[in-house]
This record gives sequence, structure tokens and C-alpha cells, in this order.
Amino acid sequence: MLPSTCFSLPAHTEVVPAGEVLRRRNEVLTSVLHLESGRVLRGVLDDGFLRHQLGAVEGPFWLDAASALLGQPFPVDMVADTPLRLRRLPIEAFQRSLADMPAGARGLLLDMAQGYRQQSELAVSRLAQDAESRCAQWLLQHAEPAPSGAMQVTLHLRKRLIAAQLGIAPETFSRVLRHLRELGLIQGTGNVMNLPHPRALQSMAGC
Repeated sequence: MLPSTCFSLPAHTEVVPAGEVLRRRNEVLTSVLHLESGRVLRGVLDDGFLRHQLGAVEGPFWLDAASALLGQPFPVDMVADTPLRLRRLPIEAFQRSLADMPAGARGLLLDMAQGYRQQSELAVSRLAQDAESRCAQWLLQHAEPAPSGAMQVTLHLRKRLIAAQLGIAPETFSRVLRHLRELGLIQGTGNVMNLPHPRALQSMAGC
């Protein structure tokens, strides 16, 4: 998003081992990291492990420029997936370089940074929902009136594809559907599921 040639990067290159946490969610930035080489995972840490991944980036890449541009805390966790080489630019120097840019270019970068951050916040918010609430929300979104007057959902996709849309494992999706059947919130077998208690599903989905 941001060419490194616009900035005077420090001569010192840091070497970071795989597995090290580079950034934590809601961290207030005092520096900006430019990844020279290596691969970094973005996501949400859980008990010290990055169990929920939102993607990966490889150098050269500005790891946290969007938050630095907007002056906001970092929205996700970042962990080194491989050994890294990176340079750390003090945020004051980063912002001074931005001030020297033409107004049009600076405005374009800010717009791009805002869009990137909104996508990250949405992804983290989605991960914060547990599997049951996500499944309940999906069922309600795809529900249609049945001939009997009740609501029903027809599965037009394979369960593994639906699970991928929800960001959960296929086994988790099957487990949640089984639990919803045990609770009486869905009925039927095969590709058609009846929803006898949509309000209970709404409550589970947080609607």
C-alpha cells in the first residue's frame, strides 16, 4: 500500500524468530514496522496461540501503516510465521514523512487505510461470535416460508462450503447442527431443515 522509498528507513535491521508476537490487538503504536523479508500471520490470539487466522503477508510490506496513518490502535494480533527481517520507524518520523506528501496522495492513502481497517475490524468482530451464534444467524438469513407456514432452510451448498463461509471447520458446523436439533431449534433430515422456533434462533444469533 505504501512504498518504502517515501520514508527514510533506519539502517538497523531487526531479526525476529518465528513464533514471536509482533503486534497485539488494541496496542497503541509508538513505531511502524516495515517487513523486509519473511511471512507474518494476522488474526486473533487465543491462550497465546493464533487459533483464528485472518490472512498472511510477506515482505516487503508495511505491517501496521494503516493504523499509524489514522492514529488508531492496532485492530488485530500479528505473529511471525517464519524468521523475519524488519525495520522499525518511530511513528513521529513516519508522520513527518506523510506531512511532506502532496495533499491528494495523502488523502488517497488515508481513504485506503480507513477501508483496510474497517475490513479488519469486521473480520475480528465476526471471529468474536461463537460458532452457534454464527450458524443461527446464517440459518435465519437463508430461511424461507414453507408450504405449512413455518420457516425452513434448504441447503443448496455442501456443508463444508457453508462452514467455510462461516469461518468454522466442517466438523464444528455438523456439531452445531446436531446440538440445534437436540434443542429442537431445527428439525428434519437431508437438505431441508425446518425452523420451528425462529425467535429462539434470533436470541442465539444476538438479533
